[in-house]
Amino acid sequence: MLKLHPQTCPRKYWSILYSNLEDILQIGVITRPHGVHGEVKVFPMTDDVRRFKKLRKTILDTGTGNIEIECESAKFFKQFVILKFKGFDTIESVQKYCNKGIFVTRADAVRLGKDEYFIADLIGMKTIDDEGNISGTITDVIETGANDVYDIMLDDGRRLLLPAIKECVQNVDVDEGLMKIHILDGLLE
Repeated sequence: MLKLHPQTCPRKYWSILYSNLEDILQIGVITRPHGVHGEVKVFPMTDDVRRFKKLRKTILDTGTGNIEIECESAKFFKQFVILKFKGFDTIESVQKYCNKGIFVTRADAVRLGKDEYFIADLIGMKTIDDEGNISGTITDVIETGANDVYDIMLDDGRRLLLPAIKECVQNVDVDEGLMKIHILDGLLE
């Protein structure tokens, strides 16, 4: 799953987190230049940082629009990815992109396995319980380590924290924007 939510992203980047999510998926945020030869330090927003090694082109949010750029290299430093973009060879050429997002198109996104979804597709998805009585909207996906938890704002104003496990998630239809759920005893009290 591509990690695109505040649980994996520093608070200062939240404002750009959910922009243009229908066509492109955010994979990181440029935090600052790295060195003097145009490399940038990127905070990755994906659960598979190895994807950056295969990254050949990306979309850069310039603040006034998006531009497609080629990636020359990727290496890793602590929790960051160091990227080098073609044609950006000085610290001055990348300085203005600090705190800007980098994205990929859905066509260039990592392939998902069975029962895997991009968090961007889950946020805003409608939910309905298996009895057709309780409905709501997913507002966040929380990583707990064992399994994700869907934060659902119910139509009656209550909040439901639903574990993303087979017993609770019966069906997900991304095209329809609908998740059918089963609410285990004790989750809604």
